[in-house]
Amino acid sequence: MRRGLRFVPLALLLAVVLELAVFVLVGRALGFGAAVLLVFAASLLGLALLRREGMRAWRGFRSAAAAGQPPGRQVTDGLVGLGGALLLAVPGLVSGLVGLLLLVPPVRRLARSGVQRTTERRVSSMVAGDLFGPRTVRVRQGAPQPTPRPQTEQPVVVDGGRAIEGEIIEPGRN
Repeated sequence: MRRGLRFVPLALLLAVVLELAVFVLVGRALGFGAAVLLVFAASLLGLALLRREGMRAWRGFRSAAAAGQPPGRQVTDGLVGLGGALLLAVPGLVSGLVGLLLLVPPVRRLARSGVQRTTERRVSSMVAGDLFGPRTVRVRQGAPQPTPRPQTEQPVVVDGGRAIEGEIIEPGRN
């Protein structure tokens, strides 16, 4: 995770350059005033949707919690919606387009499943189960795997099996 953070400043710089290039191209095609008006309208729409998506995410979380269901699906759907609205609110044509796409239901479902998969990989199985409910697993029929042989060694019993008091000392520490 930390290795990827070193690329954040470069990614932000590239995003700003891309936004400026697209703004200049749209400004040349439609006119400067129309480009500024388009950015302004997208930002206003994003601000309005930010409140709506936030309230929608909160209601979904509360209803899932009240029903005793795992809230992960509602939380990830809310996060994707909030991310889309936030990208719309940020001044820029490219970010506005990406934000608008994240609010379209098929793209939103796709992004939600990606966020869920990423979250399930990064948290423990127990936390993922609490968030998203039981995992679904696909099992493919294939060649049978050889069954492992049971170990024939018996455990070593020290001092007749009684508990021994003591402490564990790590090697190299005094």
